[in-house]
Amino acid sequence: MREIVNALRVNDTVSVAELALRHRVSEMTIRRDLDELARQGVARRVRGGAISLLLRGEEPPFQVREREAVEAKRRIGAEVAALIADGEAVLLDGGTTALEVARALRERRLTVLPLAVQPLAELAGAPRVRLVVPGGEVRPGELDFTGPLTERAIAALRFDTAVIGCCGLSPEHGLTAHDLPGVAVKQAAIAAARRVIAAADSGKFGRTAFGTVCPLERLDVVVTDDGIPASQREALTAAGVTVRVA
Repeated sequence: MREIVNALRVNDTVSVAELALRHRVSEMTIRRDLDELARQGVARRVRGGAISLLLRGEEPPFQVREREAVEAKRRIGAEVAALIADGEAVLLDGGTTALEVARALRERRLTVLPLAVQPLAELAGAPRVRLVVPGGEVRPGELDFTGPLTERAIAALRFDTAVIGCCGLSPEHGLTAHDLPGVAVKQAAIAAARRVIAAADSGKFGRTAFGTVCPLERLDVVVTDDGIPASQREALTAAGVTVRVA
């Protein structure tokens, strides 16, 4: 069912026959899954398949996303941490994957500006981490910092590396996010950093969220898991982005 939801996010419509062939199950099984997704309000059943009812302008709650692709996010966090050298000034985005990056950086000697309360709390008390806290409003639910105060705090500093999360990543639309104030903060972070690392589990590929953050060419490195589709990896490489698979 998770794979069906991912297909709905990417394609907006799905076919019973195609899903049955792809996942090597019976069409009856696919119909039952689509009926259940329809009851959950995720899709609307049509003859031969279903149409997505997932909202492009909204993101699932943090607590829901935190339970998705847990092991992959941990591996991504460790791989991102391995790319960061001691002594760097790091700007660390909010989101569930960036939180795993924060956990992997706890014992490092770094200056870190977190863009959300969760990585801030994770790094508070870390013996060798110098924490710099931005101003701004804290968005309910996500607990990330947003607004002009946050943007001005970022613009006043320069970072070796910005670690950016996303809601979607595709060749056509680049890196995208749902929350528009959050888009502005991500753009400020990218502008203030010498190197930009996007940390995204493979479920983000092919998705497009409401707000455009930057094109693929603005990214230096993408760290993901081995579920990344070959076509997406080829598009990133063609855009000059280094792809690291954790």
